[in-house]
Amino acid sequence: MKTRDRLRIAMQKSGRLTEPAQDLLNRCGLTFRQSRDKLFCFGEGEPVDLLLVRDDDIPGLIAQGVCDLGIVGRNVLNEYRLTGGRDEAPLAEWRALGFGRCRLSIAVPQELDYQRPEQLTGLRIATSYPGLLGEWLQQRQIDAGVVTLAGSVEIAPRLGTADAICDLVQSGGTLVANQLREADVLLESEAVLAGAQTLPTDERGDMIELLLKRLDGVIQVRESRLLLLQTSRGSLDAITRLLPGGPQPTLLPLAGQPDQLMLQALCAGEVSWRQLEEIKKAGAREMFVLPVEKMLA
Repeated sequence: MKTRDRLRIAMQKSGRLTEPAQDLLNRCGLTFRQSRDKLFCFGEGEPVDLLLVRDDDIPGLIAQGVCDLGIVGRNVLNEYRLTGGRDEAPLAEWRALGFGRCRLSIAVPQELDYQRPEQLTGLRIATSYPGLLGEWLQQRQIDAGVVTLAGSVEIAPRLGTADAICDLVQSGGTLVANQLREADVLLESEAVLAGAQTLPTDERGDMIELLLKRLDGVIQVRESRLLLLQTSRGSLDAITRLLPGGPQPTLLPLAGQPDQLMLQALCAGEVSWRQLEEIKKAGAREMFVLPVEKMLA
């Protein structure tokens, strides 16, 4: 295969990961021009291109060297490792991206008195993830039948083709609609950045390292807030103890008021009204909570 000089990232063409993945790449400073067939996006500012495909195809495209990276669900990546990717180059999860969260779970009929995994022995379990389910059953030495389905897994018990299911769960509403209840969680999943276990040694490797740094900055500040407040030096220790997790705050003296300070703190996560009220009781005033757009460490 001819060596490419541009980084290529595979991502879902349409689905629940598409929009947040595009937004994440945009926040990393990447912009793209889409081809007429809407399958390829050419990077305009950086030598990074997108290939828009089915999510199940992404791990294989990386393993075959067609793409350098992919944005895909952890469930899809791990299933590929256990089934389709045994004879190909091993893949690595480079970053968890914090969106598309769900879980791969065992669900049983609501009327079943389910207490422990051993009760699955002898049952038929329908799933689109035979590799992950098979590994989970093997680790617990449970002898159950695995019924592999491409879709509509949740209706299998009602059709009589299975006794339980193993499927992705978000809110659980689909399970309730099909008279099922969640019983065991096999995998906590979210969108991840996947790639080969070793970086390319050419310019693409340098671009991947740059992209990872930008991703770290975007992910770190996505839920962060900048807290600004004024306080006296005497209240500083009490206020500092109440600040949400983050780096040490920055302190600036107020002009003409040597005992008064301006405090600036980067808070990891949301700052609630209750937290603000506690900080105010400790001696803070003129408090502002601002979103963080970008950060480069």
